[in-house]
Amino acid sequence: HVQLVESGGDSVQAGGSLRLSCAASGYTFSSGCMVWFRQAPGKGREGVAAIDNAGGATYTYAVQGRFTISKDSAKNTLYLQMNSLNPEDTAMYICAADLRCPFKKDDAIWGQGTQVTV
Repeated sequence: HVQLVESGGDSVQAGGSLRLSCAASGYTFSSGCMVWFRQAPGKGREGVAAIDNAGGATYTYAVQGRFTISKDSAKNTLYLQMNSLNPEDTAMYICAADLRCPFKKDDAIWGQGTQVTV
C-alpha cells in the first residue's frame, strides 16, 4: 500500500523560500516517476516539476530557475525547493507517484497536499 504525505507548506512573503517534502511509504524511489502539482483556487491542477527514475528533472516554464525538485532514496522522500516565491505561486502543492515511467495521472498515487501562501 503506497502512501504519500506532504509537509513544509507555509505562509511566506514574496521573495521568500520554502522547501516542501513528500514522504513515501510502500514505494521504491529507485523506480518510477514523481511529480509535484499545484492547484490554486478556481484553477485546474498544474504540473510544476517532475523527476524520473534516473534523476532527470523537468519544470513548467513559470518556475524554471526558481524551483528545484530532488529526491533522497535513502529517506524515501521527494523535495521541492522553492525560491523567489511570488503571489502567483500560492496554491495547494500535491505530490504524485507513478510506479513506472513515463508518469501517467490515471496510474498515479496522490498525496493530500500542503498549502503554500505567498
